[in-house]
Amino acid sequence: MTQDNKSGFLTRHRRWLRWVFFILVWTLLGVSFALSTYLGARQDNVQISFKRTVSGYLADFYLWGILSPLIFRLGRRFELRDHFPRNLFIHIFTSIVFSAFVISAASPLVWFFGYVNTARNPTLWILWRNNAFSPYYFHQGLTIYWTTLVVSHAIYYYRGLREGEAKTARLTAQLAQAQLQALKMQIHPHFLFNTLNSISALLHKDVEAADRMIARLGDFLRLTLKRSSAQTVDFEQELEFLRCYLDIEHIRFQDRLSVEMEIEPQTLKIIVPNLILQPIVENAVRHGIAKQTDQGRITIRARQQNDRLIMQVEDNGPGLKTNSNGSVSGIGLTNTRARLEQCYGDDFNFEIANSHGRGVTVTLDIPARDKE
Repeated sequence: MTQDNKSGFLTRHRRWLRWVFFILVWTLLGVSFALSTYLGARQDNVQISFKRTVSGYLADFYLWGILSPLIFRLGRRFELRDHFPRNLFIHIFTSIVFSAFVISAASPLVWFFGYVNTARNPTLWILWRNNAFSPYYFHQGLTIYWTTLVVSHAIYYYRGLREGEAKTARLTAQLAQAQLQALKMQIHPHFLFNTLNSISALLHKDVEAADRMIARLGDFLRLTLKRSSAQTVDFEQELEFLRCYLDIEHIRFQDRLSVEMEIEPQTLKIIVPNLILQPIVENAVRHGIAKQTDQGRITIRARQQNDRLIMQVEDNGPGLKTNSNGSVSGIGLTNTRARLEQCYGDDFNFEIANSHGRGVTVTLDIPARDKE
């Protein structure tokens, strides 16, 4: 039987398995007490019938097993931590009543299964009287009741703890989802403001270029709206966003901007946070390309190294200042780090550094997870 088949079997028969386990537990308890009593009597050279001993204990414990769901309900309804004096009195009273009931109800069963057709055959009245006024049986009943009550409290406490943990996990996931959505939504106005400013500037210089930019902006917004609810996309879709964005910037800078992409094919199906590279590329355009008069170049690289996805965005701009510690201001890159923390915790690397020649290289190192 495969693991899936076992899981399906357990799911379909969970209720019956629970009852089998329930009966087995009470049977083992009854037999264990019977063996302990029988062996103790033999050690003291007291002759007792093993059959009567087992039948007596099984009758007791099966009756307690029947009552245990009610004890569980009473434990849930009258928890000792709530209204302690009142609920304690209720459980003391109930334990006495239940013990008396089990002693009375068990006596006919013990008499029938243990004494019928035997040489020593006391009347049912004598057997009931001996059991009913026996401190041992009464003490045993109280012990079973309170033990069952403690077990019920432990189970309900454990369930409450698990439900609390599950609720906390759900709320944490919902909060993370909301935070991710809020961070992502900050990127769109940032990008839109910059693009609209570019269109406004082009309208005074090149109407056709402004028209093409508006068309590409429409394409970009359609892609954005199409995947607005997705927190993650495969890397191929992320590149589609980037190409659309870079087309807009190429219209703006014309020959001053060239783009190179060095993408390993196996990286295209790896899952990445939606729009994770767009603010990095936008930052390279703003700080690397816009600040120079000669031709600017942006290189986008992606490779898979074992179970990691390494992405790089490099420009040939002026680079970071010599006294810079690698931090770059701006909503885009600040949100990029925050989104990476939300998605991967500490399992990522985000570096901004000067390139060996000129310009800046931004490196993202994240887990390589394929779409399931």
